[in-house]
Amino acid sequence: MRRNRWLTGILTVSLVVVTASAGWPEPAAQAATVPTGFQEQIVFAGLSQPTNIEFAANGKVFVAEKGGKIKVFDSIADPTPTVFADLSANTHNVWDRGLLGLALAPGFPADPWVYVLYTYDAPPGQSAPYWNDSCDSVAGGANGGKCLVTGRLSRLQANGDVMTGTEQVLIQDWCQQFPSHSVGDLGFGADGKLYATSGDGASFSATDYGQLGSPANPCGDPANEGGALRSQDSRSAADPTGLNGAVLRLEPATGAAAAGNANIGSADLNTRRIVAQGLRNPFRLTVRPGTSEIWTGDVGWTAWEDIERIVNPTATPANFGWPCYEGAARNTSYDSANLPLCETLYTGSGQTAPYFTYHHNAAVVDGETCASGGDSLSGLAFYPTSGGSYPPAYQGALFFADNSRGCIWAMKPATAGGLPSTTNIATFVQSAASVVDMAIGPGGELYYADINGTVRRVRYFPANQPPVAQLSATPVTGPAPLTVSFSGTGSTDTDPADQGRLTYQWDFTNDGSWDATTATTSYTYPTSGTHTAKLRVTDTLGAYDDETVTIQPGNTAPVAVIDTPTAAVTWKVGDPLSFTGHATDPQQGNLPASALTWQLRIQHCATPTSCHSHVVQNWNGTASGSFIAPDHEYPSYLDLALTATDATGLTHTTVRRLDPKTVQLTFATNPSGVSLTVGSFTGVAPFSRQVIQGSVNTISAPSSYTVGLQKYRFDHWSDGGAQSHVINAPTADTTYTAVYKACLLILC
Repeated sequence: MRRNRWLTGILTVSLVVVTASAGWPEPAAQAATVPTGFQEQIVFAGLSQPTNIEFAANGKVFVAEKGGKIKVFDSIADPTPTVFADLSANTHNVWDRGLLGLALAPGFPADPWVYVLYTYDAPPGQSAPYWNDSCDSVAGGANGGKCLVTGRLSRLQANGDVMTGTEQVLIQDWCQQFPSHSVGDLGFGADGKLYATSGDGASFSATDYGQLGSPANPCGDPANEGGALRSQDSRSAADPTGLNGAVLRLEPATGAAAAGNANIGSADLNTRRIVAQGLRNPFRLTVRPGTSEIWTGDVGWTAWEDIERIVNPTATPANFGWPCYEGAARNTSYDSANLPLCETLYTGSGQTAPYFTYHHNAAVVDGETCASGGDSLSGLAFYPTSGGSYPPAYQGALFFADNSRGCIWAMKPATAGGLPSTTNIATFVQSAASVVDMAIGPGGELYYADINGTVRRVRYFPANQPPVAQLSATPVTGPAPLTVSFSGTGSTDTDPADQGRLTYQWDFTNDGSWDATTATTSYTYPTSGTHTAKLRVTDTLGAYDDETVTIQPGNTAPVAVIDTPTAAVTWKVGDPLSFTGHATDPQQGNLPASALTWQLRIQHCATPTSCHSHVVQNWNGTASGSFIAPDHEYPSYLDLALTATDATGLTHTTVRRLDPKTVQLTFATNPSGVSLTVGSFTGVAPFSRQVIQGSVNTISAPSSYTVGLQKYRFDHWSDGGAQSHVINAPTADTTYTAVYKACLLILC
């Protein structure tokens, strides 16, 4: 049964659980497109927002869930995990914050340590749980700049499949004002040292140098050195160094700076730890096989996604330039603000250029079907330089994924043993699920975590590729007797010799006997009960694939209803919005509040029709609640989803789309023709921007400009603000004019 990747608009969806056949992973629920000979399969399902996967030498598989749980499977054939540790009480699971980093000690399980990196549910100096996964107690909610949190790096000792003892905290740092660009990834280098990454914790919609929030600059940075400029913190002597926007090299037992770090002699303990800086959101890292190189995928802002290469982690720390640079060029939004940390970087050493960068409006590979516009690098993994089941061309290749585009690429070496070549990139998986982590696992195959609840792998079959069974059943619930129509016509096999020659077998009650052998069929279940129907699809060489579906005659799914808010409700930033809902079930009647769960998502759109989703908050076991309308750049809107679950596990989800109130802001100059910066956009005035009412916007004007022989200097903004300042979008269309005065060239 096909699952929706993103739920958009006002829709109602009934979800039915599909289980995998024993001993064979479930074929991918989405129609992923892979190269000839490859096949995507679901290995684990039923997880709650998995964010990271790690494979142990003894075959066990560890999976981190965003809410704070770590689960362990005995092997890739184990369908039921054990909860290794539950850090939910300490984990701040809001927006993009949560448990994001996971690593196993290189000698695991003999060296029995599991390392975790997560957003800690408390402001600096406070103890979790403080916010309890909700920021609605502060104005503006999670994205209002007041829901301050930190990051925590810890290690947990394993005793078999469970944690023993207490959490050992190695580092507590990473002040984060806004709910994205939180902590990042963990990994061990060839040197046995622990590497950690983290984002800047700054605004993703405004030019943020510490001036946002009320009061402003709650992380306590020096003037004009906060916000995204925390990624440049080690260059400032005005305060102790923070760890945001950096790559750290650490001693695994203590979290202290590793021996050999270039700045090991610094008086500042954090400066000692940093081996690379100037990163926005280095969400994932990987180690190039056979080397000490660390590679990171840095999620970009408005234009570029970067893959960064740290050639020697013990050399002088690389500075990749954020926020003064994005991609390989100056970032005009921060350049226009005339910030000292950026200006000295421009006139000094500049940035370490990215190894590879791609533009948000361009395809990575010509002719691919990957979406573009709302990009986010979300996975990196190197293929081994020898061995493995994939063809030799993949040896030493760098796999990288973009969650928003729904694709995975392979950057292959141009010559055997060489570096991945930026001119030798092939699309590897198109229409991938929601990738948030990748790793090479058992069989030398690429595995990835899908935030929507699965772990998947891409298998290679050098000879005969098995078919992919696709089972459709309608209806799967209803009054008994229940007649169900079955179809296997969606099943596929990419081998040319098998086209049109697949055979089908149906077992309607999973009793071991085949009941039908056609591609489409039907069966009537006479009495109430729960049954598993199985489809087996076999190719001409006898390779087969099974898919099952649960049928429940005499049982009907509940119906969830959102009573408020109605679809007509619109919102501006900071508005309090309440919600109520209920559910009824044909067998149980009115369901209790404990059967209801809610999820608030913001749909972040590159264009009005190209969006990707961020989960803002979840509520469990309640019929009502409230939230504060968040700040976000436009175009965007909110989805409020209500799911009802009956006593037998049948669910029904309904989604209410809530659109924002917008306003048109016009930006002009006198005289006209000057380039102005509004948030992430720079353009020649006059121009207009549509924004959400109440949203925070930063505007900047250059100090001077010249036309011919006449020079002009900035004098004032029409609203009385400084040359670079913050505006809160009003409720009525408004024009902001930057006024310039002519001056003599020698006096300007």
